[in-house]
Amino acid sequence: MTPVVEKLGAAVDEWVAANQAALSSTRRHLHAHPELGYAEFETTSFLEQRLRHHGLTPRRLPTGTGLTVDVGSGGPVGRAGGGPIVVLRADIDALPLNDLKDVPYASTREGLAHACGHDVHTTVVLGVAVALASLDGLPGTVRCVFQPAEETVPGGATEVVASGVLDGGSRAFALHCDPSLPVGTIGLRTGPITAACDRMDVTLTGPGGHTARPQLTVDLVDALGRLITDVPGLLSRQVDPRTGMSLVWGAVNAGVAANAIPQRGQLRGTVRVLDREAWKGAEELMRSLVARVAATTGAEVDVDYIRGVPPVVNDPRAVALLRAAALETVGSDHLAVSPQSMGGEDFGWFADVMPIALARLGTHGGGPPLDLHRGTFDVDERAIGVGVRLLARTALHALEADAAPARTGRPAPGDTAGRPSGEESHRG
Repeated sequence: MTPVVEKLGAAVDEWVAANQAALSSTRRHLHAHPELGYAEFETTSFLEQRLRHHGLTPRRLPTGTGLTVDVGSGGPVGRAGGGPIVVLRADIDALPLNDLKDVPYASTREGLAHACGHDVHTTVVLGVAVALASLDGLPGTVRCVFQPAEETVPGGATEVVASGVLDGGSRAFALHCDPSLPVGTIGLRTGPITAACDRMDVTLTGPGGHTARPQLTVDLVDALGRLITDVPGLLSRQVDPRTGMSLVWGAVNAGVAANAIPQRGQLRGTVRVLDREAWKGAEELMRSLVARVAATTGAEVDVDYIRGVPPVVNDPRAVALLRAAALETVGSDHLAVSPQSMGGEDFGWFADVMPIALARLGTHGGGPPLDLHRGTFDVDERAIGVGVRLLARTALHALEADAAPARTGRPAPGDTAGRPSGEESHRG
């Protein structure tokens, strides 16, 4: 760590210590006012006002919600001008769930809740932008992207990539709340850290009939049952188990009467894949397996396969920069190796245009676990300051590392490029 990065990092630590209450207040405001993907208009206006208040010039994304703002001297979108551009990303949307917590900052909107920690992610990146804007001498630009619609398929990240706001960036970083880790702990992993996630809807149709004479029609309920059990079973023998490809049905619907065979039935499920190469062929394979099983029943079949998100594959050098920042933020005793999750995260699309790395931010403050995507989910707000310090220091290390790589030839701090996936040491 150079004296410049050390000085700037210490200044960020001081800013966080002085603004912890304000960070918690921001998070609570966001938590109380959740909005769904591409409808985050109030959230976007709130962030825009806060950024302008601190002398920054945010720009709305073409989607109408979400923002991007540059901190430092890197110049406008797509032109590096004053040095390297490092991207920090936060997701700003909420989930269509009821908030079940009895807290003063509970959701004020029926059926909507920040049950995945996006309010924390947004507060962290907002905090980084404001903290860095108060400093002089940034060796480049930190581009903060407040992205809409992470919870949609295929995710708002596709719109961010297509809009060009990532142009000129050298690498991108993000974090995600992890209620399985205690507050003050950071989880890192090289290589894939999440899974691909697609959605598949299968509709069966037939002439219908009387349950007394199933031989004269197509028994759609029986056909649905065969698809439910046979397709996942066949899948396990069609792909390498190391790819982690799975199909889990989440909904089934058919019929209304006990003595009538319906004319229509539907299955809905998700396909998850740990390996990005295997994900490329998932749709063709699933369509083939469904057609094979349905053919034995006589039912007509229609498959609506919706490509979702790729796995987030963490770049080794970007993880090394995160690790260097994490060591300075929480120390080696509070680093953990994160397992690869079967959950999806659209940040993976950023990897189409630049190296990326996603960190896990411990949010558990004691008591029973509060899992993601549940109406009871909450965080220990001390995690917010940890997140600000982590991403700010990561950005500083990345700016320094990307400033003149051809001239210095130095590896990034803690660089472990070439280390096999999953071999991070929790001792750093």
